[in-house]
Amino acid sequence: MPDLLQIGGITDAMRDRLAERFTIHQATGDYPADAITHIVTNGHDGVPADILANCPNARMAASYGVGYDAIDTDACVERGIIVTHTPDVLNAEVASTAIMLMLTSFRNFLSDEAHARSGNWETQGNAPLSRSADNRRVGILGLGRIGQAIADKLAPFNPDIHYHTRSRKDVPYTYHDTLVDMARAVEVIICITPGGPSTHHIVNADVMEALGPDGTLINVSRGSVIDEAAMVAALQSGTLGYAALDVFEEEPKIPDALKSMSNVILLPHVGSATHETRAAMGTLVVDNLISHLDNGLVISPVPETKHLNG
Repeated sequence: MPDLLQIGGITDAMRDRLAERFTIHQATGDYPADAITHIVTNGHDGVPADILANCPNARMAASYGVGYDAIDTDACVERGIIVTHTPDVLNAEVASTAIMLMLTSFRNFLSDEAHARSGNWETQGNAPLSRSADNRRVGILGLGRIGQAIADKLAPFNPDIHYHTRSRKDVPYTYHDTLVDMARAVEVIICITPGGPSTHHIVNADVMEALGPDGTLINVSRGSVIDEAAMVAALQSGTLGYAALDVFEEEPKIPDALKSMSNVILLPHVGSATHETRAAMGTLVVDNLISHLDNGLVISPVPETKHLNG
């Protein structure tokens, strides 16, 4: 059987299916580098440069996740290595997480739950009033498949949706040429743009200042999209009002300053972390690998390597 290099963890179901078609080797141990033809990894670990260089006969890398900025796609294209990811199957779940973060932030769910659980409701009276999530001006940074799913799920809240992407789309929302312009026009920004050099720190101090002291910044994309140090400073100074975050620059490390703020919601990168969605992602990863093994074609190549599919 062909040799598969595993980087990071995989589910039992994935391992069982892969073991029927591949000899699986762990990247953390000894492996026959020259024999490796396929690699399975995830969006966090990617394919480290030394491993990619060490496997001269690799022909495919399948990533468990929609983000793939930890894989050097330029190097893969140069060597004819096709890269796959898991789009679409997690759109709805990540969109739900974005909505959950928005509702949690606007309605003070964490502090209200603590108020009830602690007994303070009985001893101190009612909790402070919160903010309504209805009728808000919402800016979406990155109106791709997940961004559109977020817009769809926001519909019952009657939002006024704005968006910023590299190019205008045929959608009934307000387009902004620059992110700062969009930040000035909205009350909340939801980040769902891909990571990588082109979006590194795209949400900077200027954007946060434009969003303002009543503004809410939500990130369900990549930690690198937001200048984390600038965000901490903006939240501390009151330049930015609120943040609700599922991702961070140095995961799993979260700055202590963020942990200490009552106007910040923190999640441990669980945007797609349900049994159902993760199972669907794992199935797509394995389907991609087996398809490539059987006929040289894959189901969901990343855009940079799509031309290698066939």
